[in-house]
Amino acid sequence: MIRLGTSMPPFNLPDCRGNQWSPASKTAGTLVVFICNHCPFVIHVAKTLVGIHALCNEHNIEMVGINSNDIDAYPDDAPDNMIETAHANGWQFPYLFDASQQVARDFSAACTPDVFLYDGQNKLFYRGQIDESRPSNSESDGKTLKDAIQSMVSGEPSPTNQKPAIGCNIKWK
Repeated sequence: MIRLGTSMPPFNLPDCRGNQWSPASKTAGTLVVFICNHCPFVIHVAKTLVGIHALCNEHNIEMVGINSNDIDAYPDDAPDNMIETAHANGWQFPYLFDASQQVARDFSAACTPDVFLYDGQNKLFYRGQIDESRPSNSESDGKTLKDAIQSMVSGEPSPTNQKPAIGCNIKWK
């Protein structure tokens, strides 16, 4: 896991419709979640991401999903299917496609879902899992990530117990 306080790597990626997106400079923070269409762990938290996005909007935090999977080997993750997945799950946040996989490398993303929360100075505040749930054991509530967001907007220090994300490995080329 990368160190807390690390600067957010700059990036500019197309969303699943081809519109370019990059982080804004005047926000309270940025939440980057590496996701994809077919991963059971992402499917498990898909509806939770809607609530997390609402919380982010409430606190002027940008939220973005990034799919970095190799679509030649995993065509279910292609941009056309990203549009369908976002619509089916009610995702209103930008869902970006990292065709070169360079952004995933720059963030040291390892799996889906993998979470990176940056403060208003683009310094890493939290990274890791969304919550303690797993597809086989309980419903997702997003508590771990929601608590980190609340701590950040309240000016509290970063949570001390940050667990690595668990999910499907990013499908590298």
